[in-house]
Amino acid sequence: MSVIETGLPAATRAEYCVVACAEAWRGDGEVLASPMGTVPAIGARLAKLTFSPDLLLTDGEALLMADVPAVGERPGAVEGWLPFRQHLALTATGRRHVMMGASQLDRHGNQNISCIGDWARPTRQLLGVRGAPVNTLNNPTSYWVPKHSARVFVERVDMVSGVGYDRAAAAGPAATRYHRIPEVVTNLGVFDFETPDRTMRLRSLHPGVTVEQVTGATGFALTVPDEVPFTREPTEAELRLIREVVDPKGLREREVPA
Repeated sequence: MSVIETGLPAATRAEYCVVACAEAWRGDGEVLASPMGTVPAIGARLAKLTFSPDLLLTDGEALLMADVPAVGERPGAVEGWLPFRQHLALTATGRRHVMMGASQLDRHGNQNISCIGDWARPTRQLLGVRGAPVNTLNNPTSYWVPKHSARVFVERVDMVSGVGYDRAAAAGPAATRYHRIPEVVTNLGVFDFETPDRTMRLRSLHPGVTVEQVTGATGFALTVPDEVPFTREPTEAELRLIREVVDPKGLREREVPA
């Protein structure tokens, strides 16, 4: 049943983004979901409450949550302890699926969160490399970009923090064993690297977005299929969970304004 038929207000762009992020964890089984950002955090919780019940979620510190609290709230029940050492063990064996942000991302999936400009004299200092190399080489890593623009999607990143498909392949089997970039979600659509040369492909458009808008906001040539579907609509149950259980304060709308 469509949302219109139920009488619920139509899904917003932010809610389409939440569902698209949730889909990144579909079929993952019992792995640790590590979302970074508001919309990915809502998406991971939605996935656990619906089609991926085996996902492990943390409180952001050292506890595995037994329930699914609203974003920003403490868990009501705890099912385990996940100290930093054990967290690293999960990361190093492919048993975690992280969704990171990206200040820059190129056609092969190389990510930059470290600096803008030449590394020796950057024009802007960012977060630093952080755990991006370990994440991308040791477990599946998806990306969330709340504002799709040619400043983010660039021909060549200024510094490689997260490893893309071309660099992983060049490094050999040790680098490709767990390396995988399932999807990139932005406020305009969903993207993947399911092409022969492992370059970025437009997989779906959020309703109201055109192919021309996406290509105009991307600083390299995307692979665009002849027919691009729209991102799937949230179900009535999913919308109720998003609005009433996971994000009752509407934080998603601040990250992706209508």
